[in-house]
Amino acid sequence: MIALVRYTLATTIHGQRYLAPVLLFFAGVGISAGSDSGPLPGVYALNAGILLVCVTWVTMAVISVEDPTHRAITVVAARGPVKVLAAAIVVSALLAVGLTIIGLGLPLAMHPRPVTAADLPAGALAHLLCAAFGLAFGLVCSRLVIRRQGYALLAALFLVTAALLTTGSPPNTLFKRMANTSNAADILPTAAALLPLGLAVLALAAALTHIVSVRRD
Repeated sequence: MIALVRYTLATTIHGQRYLAPVLLFFAGVGISAGSDSGPLPGVYALNAGILLVCVTWVTMAVISVEDPTHRAITVVAARGPVKVLAAAIVVSALLAVGLTIIGLGLPLAMHPRPVTAADLPAGALAHLLCAAFGLAFGLVCSRLVIRRQGYALLAALFLVTAALLTTGSPPNTLFKRMANTSNAADILPTAAALLPLGLAVLALAAALTHIVSVRRD
């Protein structure tokens, strides 16, 4: 499995399809971090929203880096599609974690702000929640599920927009609470309670992607 993850990571880096969403994340976080945009929880909420968009894009890019022929060869070599899909999820998650670290650290480096003990944990939970939803959206909108790129893009835009703007969705609920408070300790219970829901959505998306891809192959 480790060798397969290394192969997927090397293929992703060589393909360079991850660069566009990563650069978009740097640009978005740089703009939010470099301005006096208020207390740190609100900044982290904005960065987490940007992360949701970019991780969705990154996941779709990681899964699409191999064409169907090369993926079929990889599946045979790995003795099944489960490991191949798991490796793609691990690589996407590693990239999401890297972006999360940047989203948490850049606001502190670019614009000095008062920092409390709860700011970083709350920000980390918000980023991880959005990363989980981004991974899930990227999976169900990838080429394994939606073959036509135009339809996949429309589906991804719909899911991301719904998650960010629909009242009651976990990301939207957390964003509103973070934007309306200057005390991150108040939102820690909510953030901690929503993260397992995000992981459950990711698990369901992974299962759905596997089932659809196996039937189509």
